[in-house]
Amino acid sequence: MIIWRKSSHSGGGGAGGQECIEVARLRESVGFRDSKAPDAGHLSFSAEGFAALVSRVKRDELSL
Repeated sequence: MIIWRKSSHSGGGGAGGQECIEVARLRESVGFRDSKAPDAGHLSFSAEGFAALVSRVKRDELSL
C-alpha cells in the first residue's frame, strides 16, 4: 500500500493554501504528485535523486 504524505507546512501558499505536492516511498523510488490532481499520475526519483533534489532546494539552487 502506498501512503502519500503532504507537508505540515502546506497551509499558507497561494490558491487558498492548496499549492502542494505529496510524497510517497514507492517500491524502488520516491514518488511526487500534485495534491490537487492525485489521479493525474506522479513523477518518481531514485533515493539518490530525491536526496540531491532536497539538497538543491535547501540551497535555493533551483529557478522557475
